[in-house]
Amino acid sequence: MPDAATDIAAADNAAEAELLREDRGRVAELTLNRPARFNALSEGLLDALQTNLDAIAQDDAIDVVILGAAGKAFCAGHDLKEMRAPPGRQGPDRDYYTELFNRCSRMMQTIVNLPQPVIARVHGIATAAGCQLVATCDLAVAADTAVFATNGINNGLFCSTPSVALSRNVSQKQAFEMLFTGDFQSAETAKELGLINRIAPEAELEAATRDLADQIAAKSSVTTRSGKAMFYKQLAMDLPAAYDFAADNMACDMMSEDACEGIDAFLQKRDAVWKNK
Repeated sequence: MPDAATDIAAADNAAEAELLREDRGRVAELTLNRPARFNALSEGLLDALQTNLDAIAQDDAIDVVILGAAGKAFCAGHDLKEMRAPPGRQGPDRDYYTELFNRCSRMMQTIVNLPQPVIARVHGIATAAGCQLVATCDLAVAADTAVFATNGINNGLFCSTPSVALSRNVSQKQAFEMLFTGDFQSAETAKELGLINRIAPEAELEAATRDLADQIAAKSSVTTRSGKAMFYKQLAMDLPAAYDFAADNMACDMMSEDACEGIDAFLQKRDAVWKNK
């Protein structure tokens, strides 16, 4: 049985961790944990996200991921203080910046390629790469007080990498306006633009996000995983190719135990019992 010193050490480590993970049932909750820096994406936080996402991708016990944050904000983007003084370097270093943004881009693509759906739970500000993080997640639930912006242009740095995710969520002209004005958008506007799915009172945000996660986690794991992969792959295809791919995907799905069970349960007017839970 751990002694008091061990408990204190574990608590200290948890307090220092830039990313926290808690598994509750079949849902993994990842929490950005740099509240004093508004959860800015430091090198350490990027690495922790990558490591945890890679582990979750191999975890058959997890069906849904919630990505939230501690403190007053969701994510203020990259850590500008760290970027202006790269560790171990004298002044700006293009190779360093290229590697940093490539590392961030890899992490964002890992979210898209993750077998499990990822839900952003957003409160406070989500700016620049923080807004990119929201746009990259498959779904997003935001507090009614949350605000969003790709405001790098106000600091002389165009939000190039955030524009990739943003322009795949909202219309071209709306994305252009956000990127070139840096204006903040309310949760209501973000929902109208298609950046987020649902809005909840801030006090109810955690419960509302969890309800959505539990709803998806209750589905067949085989179906949600194949469905997510299919959804993103067909987006890059022309219409005929997309339909051909979708038809083949459905034919494969029909061969699964869960599809047979789900259809039988529907016909027999009973709840399905998934085989792969």
